[in-house]
Amino acid sequence: MLIRINNISCIKNMMKPVWIIDDDRSIRWVLEKSLARANIEFESFPSADEALNALNEAMPQVVVSDIRMPGRSGLDFLQLLHERYPLIPVIIMTAYSDLESAVSAFQGGAFEYLPKPFDINHAVDLIRRALEQSQRKSAELEETEVAADILGKAPAMQDVFRAIGRLSQSHATVLINGESGTGKELVARALHRHSPRAKKSFIAINTAAIPKDLLESELFGHERGAFTGAAATRQGRFEQAEGGTLFLDEIGDMPQELQTRLLRVLSDGNYYRVGGQQPIKANVRIITATHQNLEDRVKQGLFREDLFHRLNVIRLLLPPLRERREDIPLLAKFFLQKSAHELAVEQKQFSEATLHHLSAQSFPGNVRQLENLCHWLTVMTPSQMIEIADLPPEWRGGENLASTATDWTAALAAEAGAALQRGDEGIMDKLVIQFERTLILQALQHTNGRRIEAATLLGLGRNTLTRKIQELKLDDKEA
Repeated sequence: MLIRINNISCIKNMMKPVWIIDDDRSIRWVLEKSLARANIEFESFPSADEALNALNEAMPQVVVSDIRMPGRSGLDFLQLLHERYPLIPVIIMTAYSDLESAVSAFQGGAFEYLPKPFDINHAVDLIRRALEQSQRKSAELEETEVAADILGKAPAMQDVFRAIGRLSQSHATVLINGESGTGKELVARALHRHSPRAKKSFIAINTAAIPKDLLESELFGHERGAFTGAAATRQGRFEQAEGGTLFLDEIGDMPQELQTRLLRVLSDGNYYRVGGQQPIKANVRIITATHQNLEDRVKQGLFREDLFHRLNVIRLLLPPLRERREDIPLLAKFFLQKSAHELAVEQKQFSEATLHHLSAQSFPGNVRQLENLCHWLTVMTPSQMIEIADLPPEWRGGENLASTATDWTAALAAEAGAALQRGDEGIMDKLVIQFERTLILQALQHTNGRRIEAATLLGLGRNTLTRKIQELKLDDKEA
């Protein structure tokens, strides 16, 4: 359980120290005495080089650094620190209060710029704010990383989490159903990791991605000379997964002759390599996945009914992203963090308006499409705060053009569902207020602030519109 505490004195022992870096001994002394009175732990360094050496053994919660010192500058240290620990706030001090220094500090990712001489109380308050942000960012990172496998607070995803928990001591065969991009392999990996076979291999194979002529050898291996090009004996995926889990993705596309071989393995637990004469005992848990309706495939004669029943011991249904819209903000933030880590850049953030906008989209490519979008934004967005205007052109309109018309009532349903899950009260009034605010603001924007015209378009009297503008405090927003 994650406990958030904002009182600095209460978390003194839980936090890393503030690092003070300045070649001026008097500045270090003043900051040390003030931080000690404020019950904030600290460590001082006379140069950025000494602090950089210390970084190999320890890590600060916040850094307060002079900008110009013998050896490395404060900006050099800021850059090197943020390459390794981008979430640590750095306050840059300088006696040179010029535009170039300020711009360089902020461009380097400084939390704040503190010109000398400074008011010590102001400096301590600034350090407190930096500590609070650092603690909050660390908590958010920890909270996200704990659940980084599969994220979701929607009821349908909670059902999936519960199923994974109940299956944690089971060896049962599992069939995962879900559209492309919903995270079927992630669920399969989670099932393996939380199973008695976790210490053994997890082997995944997409049966639709391998040519039919090669799939049999890929699954079961082959003996030397079994066919042209078989110069040596080769293990198949079943042998590689021995004692562990074999994940067969897109099982609905498996050729019928291989369906027969798979059924035989599931029935008697033995298989033969291609060209082999000796049976090999299989000790493997099978997890399969498909985006297709296997019952329909059985009716069409494309999938063996007896194999379907063998695979359909436990069935998990993964919902498409459009049916779990309340998870979109959570997933989007996580994917931004993941992309920033992979690219070694500072993490960007979504504005609330952008998150609401994305939550209303259909995402036909599901979670995979959202992840790709977040990666694009990490690379292409120039600012740290991502606004709707920063989205790719096909995502900026009221509809996601990658899909056909987004159903706004589904977004409303998701908002209401999230409020109900939180246990909010007065949900109807709150949503009606949001609805009216949105309609009136859009109408006023469309008419360039002409109230009579806006009232006519909305089907309201002018006095009614004026009263609602006053009640909703929209006077300042009209302009």
